[in-house]
Amino acid sequence: MNHDYRSGDVLKLECPFAEATVTGVTRFYVSVRWPWLKVDPQAEAFGWNGQRALPMPNAREWEIFRTEPVETVLEPGDTCQVGVPATVVHVQAIHHFDPPLVTGLLPRPASYVEVLQQGETYDPDLEDQGYTIDPDGGEPIGIELLFRPYAFLEPGDEVADRNGRAWRFDAAWDWYAFDGEQSGSPAWPLALVFRRGEPSPEEAAAVARATAAGSHADELERWTELTLARPTAHQR
Repeated sequence: MNHDYRSGDVLKLECPFAEATVTGVTRFYVSVRWPWLKVDPQAEAFGWNGQRALPMPNAREWEIFRTEPVETVLEPGDTCQVGVPATVVHVQAIHHFDPPLVTGLLPRPASYVEVLQQGETYDPDLEDQGYTIDPDGGEPIGIELLFRPYAFLEPGDEVADRNGRAWRFDAAWDWYAFDGEQSGSPAWPLALVFRRGEPSPEEAAAVARATAAGSHADELERWTELTLARPTAHQR
């Protein structure tokens, strides 16, 4: 199944719990025999052993997969359940791979969706902040789109706002003002003036209807309520 996620999407993740065997326990991690995915026989250099290490709470490492019972009570040889409880995340970036990425595991990912947890704001100074999910991978993660800010627009759309300013929509919180003044945000209602050329009357009418009431601030407020994240400077 193809997914068309984009930066700013708010998602709910969930994966049914499956039986797994505990293969090792350290101070910070519990290793389990992974019930999904297979070793890629053509990627021997990676040497995946079929196990996955899940962090203990004291590792202070975010991981969407958890065990039942909790990791802290498990011992080597125990049988547990591993899966993803209902978890709300927001999309930071999408990465595509052609050909699919060689990781040592099968299936090989053709894309990754990079997400942040609730309460976490993107920090460009952090190198390893997001968590990546293969939306079409072997792990049966259910992904529900809870909210897409500016769902009625497509990246690259150009609009004129109530004050006559022209803007290009690149992402929910990434707007380019053609007048060169980068302060402020588009004032609703919006008129669609470009979408891969001249928009159809139906496309223009849909944007007009969607922005007849509300505001950029309303979109941001709903997003913030779901993500519990602080808006960065270009989101205000």
